[in-house]
Amino acid sequence: MKTNSNIAEKVKSTFESIDHIQDIKISPFFKDKTMRKLFDAEVEEEKILFSWFAPKLQLATLICIIILNSVAFIQLKSTTYDSNISNFAENYSLFTNSETSILN
Repeated sequence: MKTNSNIAEKVKSTFESIDHIQDIKISPFFKDKTMRKLFDAEVEEEKILFSWFAPKLQLATLICIIILNSVAFIQLKSTTYDSNISNFAENYSLFTNSETSILN
């Protein structure tokens, strides 16, 4: 029975502590401020991730790609098909012997 009276006293003291709870006064815009801080933190993390690829670097990369493409296009136009084929045949030893042989 002692344990039951101890439990009953604890329950009674718990219910009495409920009477001492007061309302908390908070700002009416507390939720808005908190949500803004949370979403702003996510945006900052994304900015940090791609901050190394700034617009200046993007412009420099674009200029380099355009220059490389134009040089490659000019180089492609300057070489002819016949010279490419002869270079290929030389590299892979694909020349045909135009001399006639008795053994053939």
